[in-house]
Amino acid sequence: MRQFLYPKIRRVLVILPVAAAVAVVAYLAMHRPGPEKRTEAESVRVLRVIKAPLVDLVPRATGYGVAGPGQVWEAVSEVKGTVVEVHPQLDSGEILASNSMLVKIDPTEYKLAVTLLEADTAETRARLDELAAEKENTKRLLSIEKRSLELARKSFERRRTLLKQNAVSPEDVDREERSFLQQRQKVRQLENTLSLIPSRVKTLKAALAANQARLKQTKIDLAKTVIKAPFECRLSGVGIEAGQFVRTGQSLFKGLGTGVTETEARFRAEELRSLLGVQNRGRLRPGIETDTFKRLFQNIEVIVRLAESGSWTAQWQARVDRIREEVDAKTREIRLVAAVDRPYEKAVPGQRPPLITGMFCEVTLRAPVRPESVVLPRSAVHDQTVFIVDSNQRLREKQITVDFAQSNFVVIRSGLSGGESVVVSDPSPAIVGMKVLPQPDAALRHSLIAASQAKGTDQ
Repeated sequence: MRQFLYPKIRRVLVILPVAAAVAVVAYLAMHRPGPEKRTEAESVRVLRVIKAPLVDLVPRATGYGVAGPGQVWEAVSEVKGTVVEVHPQLDSGEILASNSMLVKIDPTEYKLAVTLLEADTAETRARLDELAAEKENTKRLLSIEKRSLELARKSFERRRTLLKQNAVSPEDVDREERSFLQQRQKVRQLENTLSLIPSRVKTLKAALAANQARLKQTKIDLAKTVIKAPFECRLSGVGIEAGQFVRTGQSLFKGLGTGVTETEARFRAEELRSLLGVQNRGRLRPGIETDTFKRLFQNIEVIVRLAESGSWTAQWQARVDRIREEVDAKTREIRLVAAVDRPYEKAVPGQRPPLITGMFCEVTLRAPVRPESVVLPRSAVHDQTVFIVDSNQRLREKQITVDFAQSNFVVIRSGLSGGESVVVSDPSPAIVGMKVLPQPDAALRHSLIAASQAKGTDQ
C-alpha cells in the first residue's frame, strides 16, 4: 500500500510548484501596466544664414599682364660710316630727353657729295641761261636773214625779167639764183636751230631735276649722319661707341618711350559686359571698333597695380586705351590695353616706383556705383534658386534671376529685395517647410559687403 501511494505523492509535489508558478506569471501578465505613450518631437536643422545685403555695388573686373612701353623706337643706321661722336650718357637704362643727339656718323663723304651736286646743279642752270640767250640771238639773226632772203628773191626776179629782155646773160641769172638759194638755206638752218632749242631746254631741265633730286637725297643722307631721340626715352640694348664703323640698316639700340606705359591684360567677355549697363552689354562683341569700345568704357575707372610678391606695392591711375585686334583663340579672352600717362612723373622715391617695362601688373576696371543692389555668395545660389528661412523659421525655396557673377558673389536682378534670411550653408537634404534653427554668419555678410563695394582694393 505504501509502495502504491508514494509515487503519487511525489508527482503531486512536483506539479504543485509548477502550477503555482504558472498561476503567478499569468496573474502578473494580466495585471501589469501598459507601455507609456511618447509624443515624437519635430527635428530641427541648424543652418547658417545671412540677411541678404542691399549694397552700393561697385562692379569690377580684374586681369593681369606685363607692362611695356607705349612707344618703342629702334635706332637703325640709315647711312654707313664711322661713328665720330656719341652722347656721354649713351648707355642702357639711361633716360634721355627728346631731340638729344645720340650718335654722329662721319659726315665728310656726304658733304663732298653735296658740294659736287650743287656744282652740277649750278652748271646746268648756267647752260639753261646760255640756251635762253642763244634762243634770243637766233631769233634776231633769223629776222635779219629773212630780210636778206627777201632782198635776194627780188634781185633774182629782176635778173629773170632782164634775161627775157636779153639785157643780162644767163650766167648772171644763175649766179643770182645761187645767191638766193644760199640765203634761203641760212634761213632754214636758223629755223631748225630755233626749233631744236625747246628739246634742248627739256633735256637740261630734266638733268637739273635729277641733280636737284640727288642733291636733296644727299642732304637727307647728310642729316641722317646725326641720330637724335624722337621723344624722351629710356635706352635699351646699347652696343655702339665712338670709332665703330656702322653699316646701312644696322640696328644700334632701342629707345623705350617714357610718356606712356601700357599693360595688356586679359578679360573674359562676360566680365567686361558686367561693367556695362544692360542696354549696352550687347554692343560689346568681337571685332568692335576701338572708338566704340572707348565710348562704352569712358566712365570706367582703371587702376594698374603692381602684382609682385612681397610688401612692395604700388598702383597707378590709368585709362582704357584700346582692345587688341583679335580674341585669344584658346581662352576666348579679350586683350585690353590699359595706359598710364607720364609714369615716371608719378614716381615717389621710396614709396612708388615708376611703372617700367617688365613689371607684372594687376589691372582692375571699376564701373560707377549701382545703388541698392542685392548680392549673395555664389554658394547660396542653386540653379537660379535660393533657400530662405521665413518668419516661422521654416525652410522655403525662392526663384531668382542672377544679373551677373563677380569674384565670389553674384548680383541678383530679381527675386529678392534685400533683408531676406538666405541660407548660405548646404541644406541637403533640403525639405521645404522643415524647421530650421538659423545661425547668422556675420563674418560672411561683412566680407560679402566689403567685396561688393570694392573696399580694400586701393591699398
